[in-house]
Amino acid sequence: MKKLILLTIVLAGLAGLALAQDVQYNFDKNADFSKYKTYRWEKHPKSLDVDDLTMGQLAKGFDAALAAKGLRRSDSGPTDLVIVFQLAVSQEKEISSYSTDFGYGPGWGGGWYRGGYGGMGSTMSTSTTSTINIGNVVLDMYDTASKQLVWRGMASKTLNPKAKPDKRQKNIDKAAQKMLKNYPPKKG
Repeated sequence: MKKLILLTIVLAGLAGLALAQDVQYNFDKNADFSKYKTYRWEKHPKSLDVDDLTMGQLAKGFDAALAAKGLRRSDSGPTDLVIVFQLAVSQEKEISSYSTDFGYGPGWGGGWYRGGYGGMGSTMSTSTTSTINIGNVVLDMYDTASKQLVWRGMASKTLNPKAKPDKRQKNIDKAAQKMLKNYPPKKG
């Protein structure tokens, strides 16, 4: 019984890792990030279109994370940064398998004196496949004066269209915080 409980805990932990968000970032080592105070949003021309509610949730999550880093959003007038966002959905296949094993040990079928068999077993496996849509968010920060890309962040498994609104917002907030954890980048 203890082994079954331990196995269940391990499998639950592995499932959590499989669903964890992957975050990556890169930046221009020569950029002076201390001079960036304001930003505005722009949509990448190849970005996935999403509904207004999802856009509002994305804006809320990323605006809060950027504000925590000392950046202020401005929808009019000049800004220090233009943040170009791109939303995309990729797909992964998930394979779930279930096996049942049973068998008989040595001597099944009446033993040696009745011509019994040495051992026998059977396995039945059932597998199902499903497609998982993974919502990705990419942010490119451009210095408006030089028109150069200075920072790029990517987060996968951010958008889940099947999630309830509270869970969706929590997932977006978590992705924004993880993506911007190392912003502004440290020199050296």
